[in-house]
Amino acid sequence: MIDFKAAYEAVLRDPRYLQNLDWGEPRSGHPEGTVRAHIKELEGNLARLRSRLSEAEYWKLKLLVHTHDTFKSEARAGAAITSSRSHASLARAFLEEYCADPDLLAMVQYHDEPFALWRQVQDKGQCKPHRLAALLDNIRDWNLFLAFNIIDGCTEGKSRDPLVWLFRELEGKVASDFSALDIL
Repeated sequence: MIDFKAAYEAVLRDPRYLQNLDWGEPRSGHPEGTVRAHIKELEGNLARLRSRLSEAEYWKLKLLVHTHDTFKSEARAGAAITSSRSHASLARAFLEEYCADPDLLAMVQYHDEPFALWRQVQDKGQCKPHRLAALLDNIRDWNLFLAFNIIDGCTEGKSRDPLVWLFRELEGKVASDFSALDIL
């Protein structure tokens, strides 16, 4: 059994994590600027969902909040999500040192994929089916993944449109009892 709270506490002490917290400047989608400021905003969103979460879900989401974007400063700009130099892959490798949960690792890896798929729909009228299929194949706990997408997607600089698209796209395709459209 993985102790997600202990993993979270260990992440907070890691010098690599601490070194990357102050990276970032205000930009599109992230007017808050730094990773530290982004995490603070997401912590507030997590607190608002706390009553809907089990203890294990809460600590898993804390891990996701604190690791998903922490390695943007070390990533290669424009790297594909599956590239070893993407911020998602770097975050996954980091989290793997503290947590062996394959689904949580997949969530860190694919946390930006719903937004990328939505962008494809906006730009080209449809998303690449193999990318949607990869997302569907790699995530197991859709309640947790959708909760994280709400936490990460309901920030000051982000439109809710990608979240609405995601929930509608997944309707009937995944097992989830996390009814979140009322939150959006």
